[in-house]
Amino acid sequence: MIRLLLLFLSQGFLLPGAGAISFYLPPQGKKCLKEEIHKDVLVTGEYDVTEQTGLTSHLRVTDSAGHILYSKEEAKKGKFAFTTDDYDVYEVCFESKAVSGTFRFTDQLITLDVKHGVEAKNYEDLAKAEKLKPLEVELRRLEDLSDSIVKDFTYMKQREEEMRDTNESTSLRVLYFSVFSMFCLVALATWQVFYLRRFFKSKKLIE
Repeated sequence: MIRLLLLFLSQGFLLPGAGAISFYLPPQGKKCLKEEIHKDVLVTGEYDVTEQTGLTSHLRVTDSAGHILYSKEEAKKGKFAFTTDDYDVYEVCFESKAVSGTFRFTDQLITLDVKHGVEAKNYEDLAKAEKLKPLEVELRRLEDLSDSIVKDFTYMKQREEEMRDTNESTSLRVLYFSVFSMFCLVALATWQVFYLRRFFKSKKLIE
């Protein structure tokens, strides 16, 4: 069984690899990347910005409420890390600023590698700190991955229950509104019949 687990780990079937992304930041421009992340999850990032005379790039990591989790003026190359306080949408933004207007600027190349959860943990340092054997490290990694999957399924189940409750509540409201609309239509039609009957009687068109 252990050999089978190690075979899966070595082939990468259980741990998907995460690669860095690269994009160009135009002068005086701003680009942001957003991602939904669960609560109490470790997030690490590594960035590299190509230097250009007369241009500086500012990096800022925030949540949906605007709280600044990491900020770096004149970001060039570095790392950041934080642990999420709640399930939220987190945003990584790069903004280009010109410090001089005498240069002709070109786009800056930015490389960003963001990892979270199991991918963000450094199991080599963990193995050294706890003096774990390679097999124990892989089993620890597998355990963390299993916990992450369980949390994802639990969250999906919770969202499914919330959506089902919302759907049932909406259906009930639509039913009540439909009954009320039918009642209004019947009442209006009845009033129109009596009104027309009185009108025709007043004109002596009917008895």
